[in-house]
Amino acid sequence: MPNTAKKISDSKWEIEIEIPVDETTEEMKRITAQYSSRAKVRGFRPGKAPEEIIKRMYYPDIKETLISSLVPKALDKELKDKNIHPVGQPIVSDLHFSEGEPLRFKAQIEVWPVLHLPEYKNIRVKQRQASVTEKELEESLEELRLEAAQYVPVTDRGVVDGDYVVAEIKGHNTKTKRFLPKEKVVILAGHPENEEILNQKLLGLKSGDQSQFTVKYKKDHTNKKLAGREIHYDLKIESIKEKMLPEIDDDFAKDLGDYKNLNDLKTKLKDQLFQSKKNAQRREMAEEIVKKIAEKVPFELPDSVVKHEYTAQLNRRLSDIPQQDLSKIDLESLKKDVRTRAIQNIKNHIILNKIAQEEKLEVTEEEITEEMKAIAKSHNVPLAQVVESINREGKKQELRENLLLKKTVDFLVKSAIIE
Repeated sequence: MPNTAKKISDSKWEIEIEIPVDETTEEMKRITAQYSSRAKVRGFRPGKAPEEIIKRMYYPDIKETLISSLVPKALDKELKDKNIHPVGQPIVSDLHFSEGEPLRFKAQIEVWPVLHLPEYKNIRVKQRQASVTEKELEESLEELRLEAAQYVPVTDRGVVDGDYVVAEIKGHNTKTKRFLPKEKVVILAGHPENEEILNQKLLGLKSGDQSQFTVKYKKDHTNKKLAGREIHYDLKIESIKEKMLPEIDDDFAKDLGDYKNLNDLKTKLKDQLFQSKKNAQRREMAEEIVKKIAEKVPFELPDSVVKHEYTAQLNRRLSDIPQQDLSKIDLESLKKDVRTRAIQNIKNHIILNKIAQEEKLEVTEEEITEEMKAIAKSHNVPLAQVVESINREGKKQELRENLLLKKTVDFLVKSAIIE
């Protein structure tokens, strides 16, 4: 029976393969001989037991080894003969084999769809206007101020809201009398996520002071070990620190870096904000262009690729949500949004790669080096450290691909008609 390959959809093929009986017989003899050389059979020296005895003793294992040996080889050969390039691992099904017969099986293979690009130059997009308001500038200055805050030990007063308190805390379950592990914690006094009674008890306490309080946790509390339980706590203050914010003046600007005065800092910060907005708007225009291209070439994606991207994005989104807020989100709505974005991301990636091929865009070693220099500068580390890290983690190809996508996006924006 000749092997057959059937296209099920743009991203999926099904192959039926038959391995001839002479190949299965030869492989059966080879594997049986291997088992015979290691088998201990009473009355026979190693490797001298009759083949039939070895088969009776180990037939399930011999059969499994034969299938594991022949199926991948036959499948790989058939894929090469049919010029099919799989995405991920093929799924084998309907496998049939008995000794003295051919081995038959089917396999489903996912492939990247063949993409025929529409016209991708001269796409019309709206111009975005970038500007920086005084409010945005003041907010950025305040962020820098917060980053420059110092935490000064407090010894002459008790705790007030906004203080950072280092405390030793130990608790026990009022019902079971079981003690919780003693912990040393840092508490931001007055923070809304703290238990209300904790914020109340902290006020006015000084270093060395002790206090007690009891918390009855709700049944739906995010910490399952505490949910529905009543815990009595003993609290001891070890130290108190007050956040001290610098004045936004010329000295503040000079302390931040190579700035002559506050006006110099504001000017350069405004330029940075403006450039950041321009870059964001450029990305928006690129996304609009790629979306318009994708709308003209609907194509099916391999299920396994979508699942992988969806899972990775969902995990990232969930990890960005504070633990205490997880119960408040609409998980089904989040999953739907993530899946839509995952599909769009994959399509964009495929389209950009195809355009890069059409335009013969490439990334040079010099461009990779320049990108590494930029990474080193932004992280304030030596270039050699960045190079060593990228090489050690095998990230150079990923860096090259990201630069190629960026270059393709720049090409599309330059080729667009901006209205």
